[in-house]
Amino acid sequence: MKMSEPQSALRIAVHAARTAGAIMSQNAHAPKRIHAATQHDIKLELDVRCQRRIESVLRRAFPEVAILGEEGVVGDPASEHRWVVDPIDGTVNFTYGIPHACVSIALQGRRPKPRSSRREEALTPICNLQSALRNRREPPHVGCSSRERGSKSQPASDADYETLVGVVFDPFCDELFTAVRGQAAKVNGRQVRVSSRRRLDEAIISVGFAKTRASLNQMLPGFKRLVHRVRKIRIMGAAALSLAYVAAGRMDAYVESGLRLWDIAAGGLLIECAGGDFFHEPVAGGRHTYRILANNGLLRKPLAKLV
Repeated sequence: MKMSEPQSALRIAVHAARTAGAIMSQNAHAPKRIHAATQHDIKLELDVRCQRRIESVLRRAFPEVAILGEEGVVGDPASEHRWVVDPIDGTVNFTYGIPHACVSIALQGRRPKPRSSRREEALTPICNLQSALRNRREPPHVGCSSRERGSKSQPASDADYETLVGVVFDPFCDELFTAVRGQAAKVNGRQVRVSSRRRLDEAIISVGFAKTRASLNQMLPGFKRLVHRVRKIRIMGAAALSLAYVAAGRMDAYVESGLRLWDIAAGGLLIECAGGDFFHEPVAGGRHTYRILANNGLLRKPLAKLV
């Protein structure tokens, strides 16, 4: 198995993330045009602009790979591979001028069907990706949405896919977190590992409160129990960065319910490649919606008792 082609996918994802990050940096102090707002969430015109720029970069390089993002779907939702994109994670922070937001891009491939050879099973996602990269061609319409394309394919289940490449870029700290399945997680090219803390009373735990009333009601009792048992709780407001910080050993765990797939796909792979435990499970009745208890691999059991 050659690793050059997954690395090519990583390079394109990094380029797309940096391109969107440049837009964020250029508009950090500019007035923000709000498309829609609820009590606990904001959608900006810049969300759409960054998503379209990311789509343009990704589709130009890999036109056959679908894109699933916060701002819609591009291409065939049942394709063998798909990008999962959050153009601005931490939009409320960004809107208010708080420099804690990021771009999150993951590449997912369909999980292999059961095979007699374990080695073949492990190689299948990457081999399928190699085939897709070899056959890439220029798309007829770069950056067009699935509504424009008129795709009739039914979306595949998230469980059918696994994340192969993950990129989280923080343009305000100029930190680039990267991961390729089977390799070490890195920040700005330097290998990182999760923390080794085992005791809750020494741990820093990131907690998130998603936008719906149901998720808020679910998280509050656990928050009240947790706050008396850990060293500190941090509510950062950008899920992908909280996951990246756990991967880098800066925090020991991250707990939230009501997150979407594009919030967690790249960061989850970062944690796995950094030696941690990316525990996540679907939320009933919510498509691409999850609750997570991501941690350093040592704290899941004590945290699960509390949250």
